[in-house]
Amino acid sequence: MTVVAASAYVQGQLVRALSLDDPDGLTPREGEFVWIGLVEPDEAELRVLRQAFDLHPLAVEDALNARQTPKVDVYGDQLFVVAKTAHLDNDHIVYGETDFFVGRRFLITVRHGSARAHTELRAQLEAAPVLLAHGVDYVLHAVLDFIVDGYMPIVDTIEEDLHDFERRALDAFLSRAEIARIFNLRRALMKFKKLLGPMSQVVSALEHHDLPCIDTEVRAYFRDVRDHIQRTESLVDGLREVLTSVFEISSLLEQQRQGAITRQLAAWAAILAVPTAVAGVYGMNFEHMPELKWTYGYPAVLVGIAVICGLLYRRFKRTGWL
Repeated sequence: MTVVAASAYVQGQLVRALSLDDPDGLTPREGEFVWIGLVEPDEAELRVLRQAFDLHPLAVEDALNARQTPKVDVYGDQLFVVAKTAHLDNDHIVYGETDFFVGRRFLITVRHGSARAHTELRAQLEAAPVLLAHGVDYVLHAVLDFIVDGYMPIVDTIEEDLHDFERRALDAFLSRAEIARIFNLRRALMKFKKLLGPMSQVVSALEHHDLPCIDTEVRAYFRDVRDHIQRTESLVDGLREVLTSVFEISSLLEQQRQGAITRQLAAWAAILAVPTAVAGVYGMNFEHMPELKWTYGYPAVLVGIAVICGLLYRRFKRTGWL
């Protein structure tokens, strides 16, 4: 069985456990609401829930396929909500999906590819019966908030990596692997940003629209979830700008270093051109050459070359080329 937990509550207090092996017992009794959590359910399990809670077949099909974008669908007096989970695996953001079947007296969560279980969240809510007494709409808010809170570790980890990139970019050339990693992180953040927009729309719809199963006094709780999503969006935008600036800084510093090397090479080439030119003149086979018969002609030429090269070296040194 893929049922993680299935319980019935009255006034926020746990009153009984449920089992898919007893479909008749799934029906909420007077004053109860039911919260059932499943992970990667098969078609037979969803069929049991469909019959017990009169779920819409299109919603069941979407929950079984788990290839939906974040959305809110209304089926009569029920809601079908799709949310996307995310966690970081090395430099890749891995996405999952959590589907919600929401009725007046029941909430069914179906998790696909999510690394974070709702067990701890359920325990926290059961420890606060005053809040849990709000019913299924408050539990829906709590699970959505739990999912959105899982986005922040992704942002924090990437931010720490970017600080390391910034320090290395200022100290030395970025390697080919590091540049490839920058592009991979930038691509991952772009895809992550595309997820945050629809998630924000889902929460806004639950906050502002007159939807079944969502009481007026609970709508304000969804505003807090939307604020968390918007904060994550702004942080992701900032990280993308930092990634771009790191790459630009690295490129500028590399160009600066290459320019310094080019100036050094040019300066040494100018200095070496002096003895090359003088030696080239005296290497020509002409009879009348300057100072060929002078005893001190050879050392004088060497001294002249040394003086000119020294003056050039001093001039280039002052200008910062050497």
